[in-house]
Amino acid sequence: MVVKGTPDYVRACCEASLARLGVDYIDLYFQHRIDQSVPIEETMGELKKLVEEGKVKYVGLSEASADTIRRAHAVHPITAVQLEWSLWTRDIEEDIIPLCRELGIGIVPYSPLGRGFFAGRAAVESIPSESLLSKHPRYTGENLEKNKALYTRLEKLSTKYGCTPAQLALAWVLHQGDDVVPIPGSVFTISMYSSALSSVFLLNTPYYFLS
Repeated sequence: MVVKGTPDYVRACCEASLARLGVDYIDLYFQHRIDQSVPIEETMGELKKLVEEGKVKYVGLSEASADTIRRAHAVHPITAVQLEWSLWTRDIEEDIIPLCRELGIGIVPYSPLGRGFFAGRAAVESIPSESLLSKHPRYTGENLEKNKALYTRLEKLSTKYGCTPAQLALAWVLHQGDDVVPIPGSVFTISMYSSALSSVFLLNTPYYFLS
């Protein structure tokens, strides 16, 4: 994957998006991943200009380190940060989540169902060889066995509380705060319905057992 964050490229992409969408401005525009060859101050400087020109209302970052977020925020306020956060991806709780809350930045977790791992027993037991997940470290060897144990625990708890493992996993992410807006991938209508139910489940369940 090639990531570009030069001012010219940022502007060209924004202009192209405006044309494709047929709109005058974009509500929330993300720099999706960080170009390590370009100082984040330069990337943010161009995004700030786009805001000042009325072409973008708010700016977000994706997959940025705590240091990058702080430096970017010093140039122009960051509205949201997109990153992976789920029951099996929690390292961001050490520095990025506290920083976002210090700066008042919203958190947009992707893959809140562990890249589909918490979607159901079938996903745990059978991963198609052609799937990209079959090459993912968490789906191989000792890691897979440990994650299966985590899924089994989640499955037992979901049975106890009358919901699905996917609902419980998503509800856990939602429970992390009012500043958290997860974006689960939903292929089927039933999946979207299941995801929506988790917010209802959230209101009535103690979550200390998953903290």
